[in-house]
Amino acid sequence: MKALTELKKSIVVAVWFMFLTFPIMVIRVNTIEKIIEWRWRNMIFIGVGSFLFSFLWRYLLERKQKQQEVQKGTRSWGTLILEEPKIYRPLLAVFALFVLVFPFIFSTYQTNIMTTALMYVILGLGLNIVVGLAGLLDLGYVAFYAVGAYSYALINYHFGLGFWAVLPVGALLAAFFGILLGFPVLRLRGDYLAIVTLGFGEIIRLILENWNAFSFGPSGIAHIPRPGLLGLNLTLNESIVYMYYLIILFCLLTIFIINRLQDSRIGRAWIALREDEIACQAMGIDKTKTKLTAFALGATWAGMVGVIFAAKTTFVNPASFTFLESAMILSIVVLGGMGSIVGVFIAAMILILTPEYLRAFSNYRMLLFGAVMVLMMVFRPQGIVPNVRRTYKFRIPEKEVR
Repeated sequence: MKALTELKKSIVVAVWFMFLTFPIMVIRVNTIEKIIEWRWRNMIFIGVGSFLFSFLWRYLLERKQKQQEVQKGTRSWGTLILEEPKIYRPLLAVFALFVLVFPFIFSTYQTNIMTTALMYVILGLGLNIVVGLAGLLDLGYVAFYAVGAYSYALINYHFGLGFWAVLPVGALLAAFFGILLGFPVLRLRGDYLAIVTLGFGEIIRLILENWNAFSFGPSGIAHIPRPGLLGLNLTLNESIVYMYYLIILFCLLTIFIINRLQDSRIGRAWIALREDEIACQAMGIDKTKTKLTAFALGATWAGMVGVIFAAKTTFVNPASFTFLESAMILSIVVLGGMGSIVGVFIAAMILILTPEYLRAFSNYRMLLFGAVMVLMMVFRPQGIVPNVRRTYKFRIPEKEVR
């Protein structure tokens, strides 16, 4: 009886979808011969396809509900792997070995792509502080990325300072802009916060695009020097390999610091702010300080990666810092799992590397990307590797019991 009901619902969906797409997929006006062509075959394809998709969708949703009831109180496979040393230590050792020998196994092109993916890992981890831990929806994160990139480009152009001298400057400038954004949005939440941060990102991009005297406008800044290595003159291939190992070092540093921050006092304050802002404030946590710290630290990593981006590409212009970049970084955080370091790493690898290796489907990449995100939100809303919440148990010592 239930299967018959689901079948009827799928038929209704198919008929409704055929009705909506009828003017577009069936009717075609031939302006040359001045006739109307009726493509009834398309209608059949749409009806059958939408019926099968709707039926499969309902089946998967029902299966998901049954699995949730069965697995209630049990740990997921991701949690089991991360909490079992006998499993994750050998995997970690093999992965570390693979990462170290990667440039010697694959081509320079592959190494360059992997460097880009690792840059997005750091960006995702930085945004994870703001969105994943503090629960503040930031749609203008690319603005801090642009601040870091342009700080290196402009300081090098005007004063001739190198990569290592400008790296902390770019991070500090981005942190300053993070605090600058944080002050006006202290009272905002949810959609209102997202709109303001989105506007902030667009303001920074428009300033860089139109203030020609300052940022050289759409033309951008070229001939930005790459990072140096003890004064050696590196070839292009050597520079790419050097940048690869450099970004690995920054990635490990970022993972270490953010992992320590999560377990610190400020990290627990961020999580409390995310769960319930009113209860967080009632417990004596300074809401203003907590939010500003989240914005500042998240922006710091974006500024640092911006400096690395400028050094890697040796050219920056406003077209590299559009809203699509912010959306991509936010998608990495959501897809990986809010607050999860391992999840962000896996999601960055999937979202950055997959389009490069699926160039045969270049016309459908955004369609596939959207479909994957929708499926993830329906069937695994917690992300690929959800963050495990710590639980504390009170135990009475045996001596006191006796």
